[in-house]
Amino acid sequence: MSALSQALAFKRLAQDSATLRMLRADHVAVIAAVLGEHLGAPGTRLDTDEVHERIDADLVDLRDHFDLSDRRAKAFCDDWRNAGLLIRRPATDARGETYELSAAGFDALRILEQLETPPPAVTESRLVALASSLHQLAIDTDPDTGRRLRALEAERRRIDREIERVRAGDATARVLDPKRAEERVTDILHQAQGMPADFARVRARFAQLNQDLRTGILEADDGDDDVLDDIFRGVDLIESSDEGRTFTAFSSFVRDPEQSAAFEEDVSAVLDRDFAHQLTPRARRALRGLMRDMKDGSRQVHGSLTDFARGLRRYVYSHAFLTDRALRTRLQEALAQAVPARTHVKPYADVGVELELSTLRMTSVGSLILHDPTEYDTGEALGEAETTTVDVATLAAIARETEIDFDELVGHINEELERNDGPVSVGQVLTAHPATQGVASVIGLVSLAVTHGEIDDNVSEDIAWDGLDGVHRRAVVDRYVFVRSVDA
Repeated sequence: MSALSQALAFKRLAQDSATLRMLRADHVAVIAAVLGEHLGAPGTRLDTDEVHERIDADLVDLRDHFDLSDRRAKAFCDDWRNAGLLIRRPATDARGETYELSAAGFDALRILEQLETPPPAVTESRLVALASSLHQLAIDTDPDTGRRLRALEAERRRIDREIERVRAGDATARVLDPKRAEERVTDILHQAQGMPADFARVRARFAQLNQDLRTGILEADDGDDDVLDDIFRGVDLIESSDEGRTFTAFSSFVRDPEQSAAFEEDVSAVLDRDFAHQLTPRARRALRGLMRDMKDGSRQVHGSLTDFARGLRRYVYSHAFLTDRALRTRLQEALAQAVPARTHVKPYADVGVELELSTLRMTSVGSLILHDPTEYDTGEALGEAETTTVDVATLAAIARETEIDFDELVGHINEELERNDGPVSVGQVLTAHPATQGVASVIGLVSLAVTHGEIDDNVSEDIAWDGLDGVHRRAVVDRYVFVRSVDA
């Protein structure tokens, strides 16, 4: 390719790629931080309202450091969805819609993460894995059965020699050193980082394939209904596609109990090795959750695949496509008649037909809120209560149920000071005058002692009282004494 053709190709990529649009956005730091925090985990799908609430809470702190104007989270999410970073889908288990990160969003986050923490340079473990994969590919694709057999026998002899060295305790057969083992774990995790984007890309490809099949059904001639024939015969066109077969092979590995159990055992064995203790907590969590992430991603893609297949089959079996075909035919006829008519009638000319348009602003159905009359129901109308006479004793009893009677407590304190002609403690006051309000009287005495009394250092006092429920209670408190009378 010439420099011009490459430049034009890169120009088109820069214009069409959602990943590059995010990376060159003015607030790429904010976008990456917010999307990575709430939707960056593999398989994360959140309700749109929940995402808006979380991002609005983040914007309160972010506006102190970034110029983000006064826009709300919903406006930002709409921009990110139009830019191809977010995908909004109908929720499967409830009403409403959900947000999830697109493949372009995952790719952009991965690029930023690799720039922040660059992967290690070319390592021996990576070269060994590359050479081993290439050697195995050469064996598996060799059409000469003789060469394949000789290669397999040589591999078996090598394994037999390794077994003998291990049995003999040969020093050359020692386990992998910690440095190389850590390098291999890092390589594995770097490969696993691309799985969320791959899952999102597969789901997008299935959605596009579903749309193409529906379009093909509408555009097919009456005598060319191969797609319809396959569907009526029970052929799953989406799952039988190249992408569907590739994903089915991956899904069968993940869902196989024996293989997944062996995978989990290998992960546990690696994490139990001595070198694994040198890994970062994040790396250990990523390695331990690797199979879980693969199962979650596979489950979501398989769910989308099933929904598309059922929807396509329902679309055909219900003969809804016939209505769409008739509508498409009428539109094409109208467009065909409009082409010659444009030379005689202007598009804005009055044709004598009035079409009343709706004044409803067109938005997402998920943003509509149904009217609930019960929200405005104030209950039964309040009646006018009868006027009654209440005596002072009743009002005083009501007040004593909600407030501490400090006047009574002050009287008891001053009475004991006069009787003893000297300091008295909280316990002495309670002994002479039982707590008429239960623990409320005790709290009131201690409060007055803190304000008007003096503490006897390093001395505690055992106090007792009867609660309003008739239960006798005791407590140990700091010893406070009253040395002078207390004003009411």
